[in-house]
Amino acid sequence: MKGKDPRPQSPIFVKTYDFLLWLIPLTLKFPKSQRFLLAERLSKMALDFYDLILTAVMEPERQDVRLDEADKLLTKIRLYVRLSYDLHCLSLGQLEHAARLMDEIGRLIGGWKRKREKEGREAKRERKAAA
Repeated sequence: MKGKDPRPQSPIFVKTYDFLLWLIPLTLKFPKSQRFLLAERLSKMALDFYDLILTAVMEPERQDVRLDEADKLLTKIRLYVRLSYDLHCLSLGQLEHAARLMDEIGRLIGGWKRKREKEGREAKRERKAAA
């Protein structure tokens, strides 16, 4: 870890942390029939997402791969949240709240990916100019 803060304060980390603080206690209240299947899977995916974005900061050489993995995992989380609603584990208000949080996190991931792509294009131009 090359001097990177393991507890980043960028908006994506704050929003994801807030999402986890809201989601994990909520999944503990899922009906018993879903608590050990759907709730456990949803909580694990959300924690795995957080791990991926943290790893993206700590491993800059693999950041693009980690961000793509995180983006795909966020899509899965969205689907599981919707399934939770359809199985009556979440209220409409809870679904809407989760959707707002996940949309914001998704926009932040997208912005991070675009920034990385722009940096990559600029670095490529600089290498061509130096050659």
